[in-house]
Amino acid sequence: MIKEREKLLELLANKAFKYSEEPVFKLASGKVSQFYINCKMVTLDPEGLNLIGNVVNELVDDDFKDKGVDAVGGLTLGADPISVAASLISHQRGRPFKAFVIRKEAKPHGLMKWVEGDVSKDDGVLIMEDVITTGMSTLKALDRAREEGLNVLGVIALVDREEGGVDNIKEKYDLEVVSIVKKSELLLIFKGNDSQQK
Repeated sequence: MIKEREKLLELLANKAFKYSEEPVFKLASGKVSQFYINCKMVTLDPEGLNLIGNVVNELVDDDFKDKGVDAVGGLTLGADPISVAASLISHQRGRPFKAFVIRKEAKPHGLMKWVEGDVSKDDGVLIMEDVITTGMSTLKALDRAREEGLNVLGVIALVDREEGGVDNIKEKYDLEVVSIVKKSELLLIFKGNDSQQK
């Protein structure tokens, strides 16, 4: 996993990470930041998907091995490609788990479901997230998953912006939160690449 994680880190730093000396990037929370991380540049990339799927599967094996993971998913849209990549790789590895999607609003017709996918009450699930900043979208996903009767085992985030979100999640829910990459790691690579170009 170390090799794949390092490749994923490089890909995120080169494709998904932006930095400015002055705060110019407006975030979903309304804050303005020096850092912008658009994970979709990697989560919708074929190499990125393969790396993410493999790294998440290693984390499931290492950190959640005996907890009975039936499925992975999170709040649409950021978690969707991560969940699907992880599920696909789990099938290829012979230890399959499913993917699911948590809607931001209930489907207005049919069964009016909040959660899409072949998951049932009491299934053991991991919540996926692309970027944790304040943790609010992850908390929404956790709330909705629990309301739907899913047994939430933990959280895996692609990137932790290191701005208190992980602590906010742990404060509300006593769950393990695993971050694949931290913002500080991306910044180191970005600055290293930037200095080489000068």
